[in-house]
Amino acid sequence: MINYLSYSFAQHALIATTLIALLTGLISPLIIGRKMAFAVHGTSELAFTGAVAGLMVLNNPVVGALVGAVILAVLISSLGEKKEERDSNIGVVLAFGLAIGVLLLSFYQGFATAATNILFGNIFGVSISEIIILVLLAVVSITVVTIIFRPLVFASLDANVALASGVNVKLLGYLFLLILSLTATEAAQIVGTLLVLSLTITPGAAAVRFANSLGATLLVSIIASLFSADLGLLLSLQFSNLKPSVLIAMISFAIYISSRIYEKYRNHKEQLKLNRDPTTTLNE
Repeated sequence: MINYLSYSFAQHALIATTLIALLTGLISPLIIGRKMAFAVHGTSELAFTGAVAGLMVLNNPVVGALVGAVILAVLISSLGEKKEERDSNIGVVLAFGLAIGVLLLSFYQGFATAATNILFGNIFGVSISEIIILVLLAVVSITVVTIIFRPLVFASLDANVALASGVNVKLLGYLFLLILSLTATEAAQIVGTLLVLSLTITPGAAAVRFANSLGATLLVSIIASLFSADLGLLLSLQFSNLKPSVLIAMISFAIYISSRIYEKYRNHKEQLKLNRDPTTTLNE
């Protein structure tokens, strides 16, 4: 593994994986809180359509995928932000978008490997330009999420109360969906659509069971995402017959299972404490 890390392809892969893990760990608890797991699925898969369009128009699948992510965020937001409507809206757009992607691909005469790679990713083929895009995306995403974090959490807990308090719920929803779309789209080009689901959903799902406060949940999510992504990549360099995506998904899942076990243990311990002293809850 040490020998592999002396090569530029491994260094680029580790840098890109770390940046993606940082971004996905940051937004994962918000995805769980806003119940937007299906949105991750939709945006990551529709990156394929944007990439094909970019390949045909600009001969650049990366730019096409990112522009497509912005269009997707605007389209889904315009169809409605209500939780009961969101999944159906995303499902409709996803089916239509994938159909358009397949249609465009049928007209493309060149090699479409750059577009189809989005479905499976190419961690060890990361270029300097992709790393630069990831760095810029990380700076923008962290800045925006930091600014909107508290009002977004408020709106996620109770949108009606937040709206009555003067919070622009619709704008917050659009901004977060835009960050989510851009992150999932760029990550899909490197780690693949399937692994995006693991890195954007699992860390947050585990963190809400390990932690008791917003700050702690965010920190645990980022640590879990970084640990899964970087360790999985490093192990794949050591064991070349194992794909990074498989190892990352397995480590991420193991962390989630650990969080469920910890949650049951904590609840059991609290129940025993309550049984011993029923007045504890009243005193607190």
